Amino acid sequence: MSFNTITQFENTIAEYYGSKYAVATDCCTHAIELCLRLQDIKTSSSPKHTYVSVPMTLKKLNIEWQWKDEQWQDYYYLSNTNIIDAAVLWKEQSYISGTNMCLSFQFRKHLGLGRGGMILLDNKEDRDQLVRMSYDGRDRDVLWAEQKIYTMGYHYYMTPETAAAGIEKFNKVKDIAPRTVDYTDYPDLSLLPIFN
Repeated sequence: MSFNTITQFENTIAEYYGSKYAVATDCCTHAIELCLRLQDIKTSSSPKHTYVSVPMTLKKLNIEWQWKDEQWQDYYYLSNTNIIDAAVLWKEQSYISGTNMCLSFQFRKHLGLGRGGMILLDNKEDRDQLVRMSYDGRDRDVLWAEQKIYTMGYHYYMTPETAAAGIEKFNKVKDIAPRTVDYTDYPDLSLLPIFN
């Protein structure tokens, strides 16, 4: 198995959502983190009702952030960014131009692979940088021992095995209507002790 499988899966998802490019990651949280790092975001916010790893990531990166009351459905923007948490979005041609839209393939999602994420975008330079960031600062098409590494990497890449499972499962679920998910599916995280 090779990284060609990952590229094939990225191309499949990019075509479905309507983005020029896609970068596969090991999970949606890490996709969001890579986008925050790429853009060197200093301030943002998190909805009170979302997955707990989103505000934890903001804390982890020492981003100055606050809660926001948002009645979102299918996706939401992280404030002061073009980053979209679209972990629960499954809709053909739904990519929003000029954004970094982060998807999840966690086991409960429409295309559930157990684990995995994707960043949809239309900027090739950002795409190339995000690939390197997700893969220990390396390019996927050159043996790592033969590379001079200039980019800080985070070991957040999707494995070829997960990508192969995604390719196989995609055609089984692509035309099935997804369950609608919104903010009411999540508890109020601002009440958790970890954030107080």
